[in-house]
Amino acid sequence: MKTILIFTLAALSGAAQAADGALMPIIQTKFTADPAPYVHDGVVYLYTTHDEDDADGFKMKDWLLYTSTDMVNWRDCGAVASLADFPWARNKENGAWALQVIERGGKWFMYCPLHGNGIGVLVADSPYGPFKDPLGHPLVWQKEHWNDIDPTVWIDDDGQAYLYWGNPHLYGVKLNEDMISYSGQIVQFPKIRDYQEGPWFYKRNGRYYLAFASTCCPEGIGYAMSDAPFGPWEYKGHIMDHTPKTRGNHPGIIDYKGKSYCFGLNYDILRLSTDTHHERRSVSVQEMEYRDDGTIPELPYFKSGKLTQIEPFDPYRRVEAETMAWGYGLKTRPDVPRTLPQNQIVFDADDGEYILVKGVDFAGGAKEMTLSIKPLAPGASIEIRLDAPDGALAGKVAFAEAADGFETFTTPLENASGVHDLYFVFRSGVPGGKNLLEFDWWRIAQIGSRK
Repeated sequence: MKTILIFTLAALSGAAQAADGALMPIIQTKFTADPAPYVHDGVVYLYTTHDEDDADGFKMKDWLLYTSTDMVNWRDCGAVASLADFPWARNKENGAWALQVIERGGKWFMYCPLHGNGIGVLVADSPYGPFKDPLGHPLVWQKEHWNDIDPTVWIDDDGQAYLYWGNPHLYGVKLNEDMISYSGQIVQFPKIRDYQEGPWFYKRNGRYYLAFASTCCPEGIGYAMSDAPFGPWEYKGHIMDHTPKTRGNHPGIIDYKGKSYCFGLNYDILRLSTDTHHERRSVSVQEMEYRDDGTIPELPYFKSGKLTQIEPFDPYRRVEAETMAWGYGLKTRPDVPRTLPQNQIVFDADDGEYILVKGVDFAGGAKEMTLSIKPLAPGASIEIRLDAPDGALAGKVAFAEAADGFETFTTPLENASGVHDLYFVFRSGVPGGKNLLEFDWWRIAQIGSRK
């Protein structure tokens, strides 16, 4: 372990992050779409599709997972399944469209559309996988058309599970208890006003809901309600109206720790770099509410929405560097060999870029920080700052030379007590330096602790 001398600190200024207050997408290191959040044992498991960085049209090969317990800091768990997990899929290079995942009896079931090849199902013993195909063929495939996309699944109070899907028509079927087969005939439902695709089926306070991407293009988020799982469905309006601010949308709705949330997608991260349209989307989320009669007040577009941190972030443990509220410009990849399930490495760190971890509770005070880093550029450094990228300097580690592998570096911390936003700001010895380092994890020791 190397100990690096830190630079002196100024007193905490309490300055807030400089921003226009716009609510930006929650994932910035990859392009993500079609959010499928699922709450289990106090954790939000957010499964998404993945637009490749060079996509113009849809170019989608795998499905990703992110986790959070506070709704603002998300850990990147990487790809947990891909088209390669379906040996029967005709196209292994594209078509990994909107999925949904649900747990039953200790098993995790992932329902995946393979565009033009029906809907398949994968099963795992863990939310992180590995997911395997138990059938060797599609669960659903109406070969006379290409409408079998965007599956959504729900297990009712009586144990009966339902699968909905479809664009531009809406279909449904009762799943058997094994969750990989169904009983009865596939039902095609009467047209719901403004329905296009991306159904999200759930039950809340005795009422059934079907949210959906409303008629393209641009798509909004509409919804319908029913007193029974198979309808009839009554159109109730928009959760989010059609808007030229985003071409597409796709809802995912959950209740979590006393609040309700609506996830969707947009192109707001792409727009930071270009006005040219590409299918490179990003997942956003905002808080939502219900009226006493169960209807949903209309939400503004995501940038004008509300998202508050549910609980402070605990830094007194090993924290994966890919856990962040903001990291625009950075990238993540799997570590090799794997040291933790779905562990990722943060890379492509350029001068001035940073990782933000929101609402970190240093409690009575932090003593020191240890970081696992692979330095790539001599003279590079990491500034550990509070409340803003140019906020109070709590510590600094500098790297005299590049290294072949990951090493641990430890720095004392000063004035780090109470709750603050935590910034890891990457600096180079040469202005504008690129690809400065790779970052695996960090850990803080508390004042008074032995370590």
